[in-house]
Amino acid sequence: MKSMFYPKLAWMGIRKNSRLYVPYILASMGMVMMYYIVAFLNTSSALQSVPGGEVMQSMLGFGMFVIVAFSLLFLFYTNSFLNRRRKKEYGLYNILGMGKWNLAKILVCESLMSAAISMGGGLLTGITFSKFAELGMVNLLMGETEFSFSLGAEAILETFKWFSIIFLLILLQTLWQIRGASAMELLRSENAGEKPPKANWLLALAGLVILAAAYYLAVSIENPIEALLWFFVAVIMVIIATYLLFIAGSVTICRILQKNKSYYYKTSHFVSISSMVYRMKRNGAGLASICILCTMVLVMLSGTVCLYAGTEDSLRSRYPRDIMIDSSFRDIEAMESGVTDQVKESAGKAVRAEADRTLTAENVMDYSIAEFSCIMEDGQFRTYDETTPASQKNDYANMWQIAFVPLEDYNQMMNQKETLAPGEALIYTTKRDYEKDTIVINGGEVIRVKKVVPEFIHSGIDGEQLISFMYIFVPNLVEAARPLEGHVNEWGNPVLGLHWYYGVDLDCGDEMQMRIQEKVQAALEHEMMRMKADQDALDSTEETSGEEETSPFLAYSRCAAEERATFYGLYGSLFFLGILLGVVFVFAAVLIIYYKQISEGYEDQARFEIMQKVGMTETDIRRSVNSQVLTVFFLPLIMAGIHLAFAFPMVHKLLLLFSLTNLNLLLGVTVCCYLIFAVFYMLVYRITSKGYYHIVSVWAEKK
Repeated sequence: MKSMFYPKLAWMGIRKNSRLYVPYILASMGMVMMYYIVAFLNTSSALQSVPGGEVMQSMLGFGMFVIVAFSLLFLFYTNSFLNRRRKKEYGLYNILGMGKWNLAKILVCESLMSAAISMGGGLLTGITFSKFAELGMVNLLMGETEFSFSLGAEAILETFKWFSIIFLLILLQTLWQIRGASAMELLRSENAGEKPPKANWLLALAGLVILAAAYYLAVSIENPIEALLWFFVAVIMVIIATYLLFIAGSVTICRILQKNKSYYYKTSHFVSISSMVYRMKRNGAGLASICILCTMVLVMLSGTVCLYAGTEDSLRSRYPRDIMIDSSFRDIEAMESGVTDQVKESAGKAVRAEADRTLTAENVMDYSIAEFSCIMEDGQFRTYDETTPASQKNDYANMWQIAFVPLEDYNQMMNQKETLAPGEALIYTTKRDYEKDTIVINGGEVIRVKKVVPEFIHSGIDGEQLISFMYIFVPNLVEAARPLEGHVNEWGNPVLGLHWYYGVDLDCGDEMQMRIQEKVQAALEHEMMRMKADQDALDSTEETSGEEETSPFLAYSRCAAEERATFYGLYGSLFFLGILLGVVFVFAAVLIIYYKQISEGYEDQARFEIMQKVGMTETDIRRSVNSQVLTVFFLPLIMAGIHLAFAFPMVHKLLLLFSLTNLNLLLGVTVCCYLIFAVFYMLVYRITSKGYYHIVSVWAEKK
């Protein structure tokens, strides 16, 4: 009987404080469920068998780490609300004769019970929904699988291990707080409010300055590489500024409202504003946390949803045609030898041999380029060599990939009739604009930019690179490229890359496209062997230096259908993680809001009781509650919207690194995400305000 004394007290404490414990246990169950589902998918054999599944599982490993880290921080945070309300109860036990060791036994029992319910319920719901999540992931990858129930033993063990550690750490923190507090401190902890802080104009101003700097950073960066490098710096600045503004700035705003007599001395505002000032330090930190979580959800969802919705756009940025051939040449003479006609003929024979019907080759892409990497220095471009400083080799902001393209090929590809005088050129840039009207490379002749053309069908290489790309359309490719021939980099390799790109769209399914690509690749290899044999025969009749000659011609084919699974695996996993982590963060924000309102409701109960005794009606109480909740509740949502608006340009630059250039898609997705989230936020407001009102007016119901 004695052995059940402490478990009974623990269970009674949980049951009597169900208003606080139930949301905490539900949150814990949700975290356990999310982690199990991700861990299960990370080892799912069904995903491994689907094309693109391995890519998706590698991304899920990152999601497991994020969920564990966030669960640790979030459950510690929410557990602090429980401790604050329960300390009075622990102090009473202490006064009635229980020592700290007896209290520790109760806390251990409570922790074991809540952990058992959380992990048991979380694993049960996770196992229930894991198969549906697996089917959803397979559908994202456009694959097929059978519905069969299965348990992830490894996922269960991983979930149990990590969350046991988390609950143990939470228990140790609670025991440490009880150990260092006296009985009177525990009794008074619930009523130990914070002194009304003074309006700190310096911290509020610092928050505004830091936030303005972060916003300027977000909207002023033009290069996607710079956006990637500065993104996390801007995020940290926004987080710091948000906390400063909500803590110090909100106090300042409340003081300003108090000085406004026409606003402050109203029954609907007086109690709410005075209560907010009294505990604004803790209130501001909670609101800042809600704002940051809301911003994280909105940025993550808008980015990942846009990526998945624009998967085909990204795929076509990398593979603009169904079948593509990339041919590279040792020198300009090899490019001018006419081998491209032979390659087109061999590829055409391979297509006709594989297809059981006549296929229509549409949207033919056919052009030559001479490309090279360079650095912009003092308004001019300079290729890399052994004298280039190491600092410039990593200066992504000033790096450019430049390609000369014959004007004839541009006109044929884009159905234009442009003309150029000697020394003139047309240009097309990606990822950022080129503002100057002249181009100088390695101190050579000045090229005048006649016009910036609005579009060009690039080969897909630009989509694989992070640096900006510039196409320069010139009257004569050989004349433009000749000054760079013979230049080598620090490793002795030519800086000039000579390529011929050829591609077509085919009116057939993905499987046939992949079979055709295999035949085309075989034809290319045969053509390369033939040319190598011809070159060897030619070399044997001439005097050579004894050095091994490189092949004059190399070519390989690519197929968009073959890479589609990889793209959907990557973007599908990001989309799934975005949804999953978005749900986790939303759940966290809702729970913080709930606990904030519940804890403040208990604190305000006595104040509203006094105000009602001096004449405040229930209608006045409801108006005051609405005033307080509306004043602070929608502030994080509004601030998150402002953060999202200023983050939009940087998010757009980051998505360019994923070859997603559809600005209208990103804008539409972002607006829809914010509107849907705002509707959900308003529903939470209605539920929260009712709970708060019920607490502050419960004394009147008892009378």
